[in-house]
Amino acid sequence: MSRLTACFDRLRAENRVAFVAYVMAGDPDHETAIEIAKGLPGAGVDVIELGLPFTDPMADGPAIQAAGQRALAAGATLLSTLATARAVRDAHPDTPIVLMGYYNPIYARGVDRFLKEAVEAGVDGLIVVDLPPEEDEELCLPAAAAGLHFIRLATPTTDDARLPQVLRNASGFVYYVSIAGITGAAAANAAQVGPQVARIKAQTDLPVCVGFGVRTADAAAEMAKVADGVVVGSAIVSMIGAGAAPAEVLRFVSELAEGAHGR
Repeated sequence: MSRLTACFDRLRAENRVAFVAYVMAGDPDHETAIEIAKGLPGAGVDVIELGLPFTDPMADGPAIQAAGQRALAAGATLLSTLATARAVRDAHPDTPIVLMGYYNPIYARGVDRFLKEAVEAGVDGLIVVDLPPEEDEELCLPAAAAGLHFIRLATPTTDDARLPQVLRNASGFVYYVSIAGITGAAAANAAQVGPQVARIKAQTDLPVCVGFGVRTADAAAEMAKVADGVVVGSAIVSMIGAGAAPAEVLRFVSELAEGAHGR
């Protein structure tokens, strides 16, 4: 059983949802990013989403774009991102790690080479936002063959005709984007998200985690009532961008986790 599957099975048995925290690898620098990432499980994070810095992050809002630019300016690369994942894996053998990013750096590295290195680094899954289901042979299917989950995004504009295609080769969990737009652009509304999560769950047994627009512990608590997991990214990387010390960032993450877990 994979770490992701085991994590969601355990949380389901405990009648809790997953708290998923996103941080950008290499932000604000390699060492600090590792310190923060290694501290996430102790702050209550169930799944770590590790951003892969890229020059043109089309799905991301200003906060995560800025995080990527800080990381790149500090020398972050795909290999340093995998080194971060490896450091977290060494410290936390059971915590799932998902890489989230774009296809260009993976393509440049070579798919087979990247997948081998990702598995060796202890990565459990991939979210690659610019590869639609029509391109599954590029990375999704090879990733599955290598033992990595390929996590799909569903959005408010993913209608009933499109949804089966999105779900076809997905695994691990489904990431529901709670707003139409980029990360951090608006506040998520649990009353609007709930029916959409139910619609997705009617077509898959995979857990559905909700992200984009969740910024506070109260918002995480509300979203936890309608989803299998809550994802927070922009609010965390904004603190890092403002120069908060790792301990301060992790205290904030702990508050978010308490909200998602029902305080």
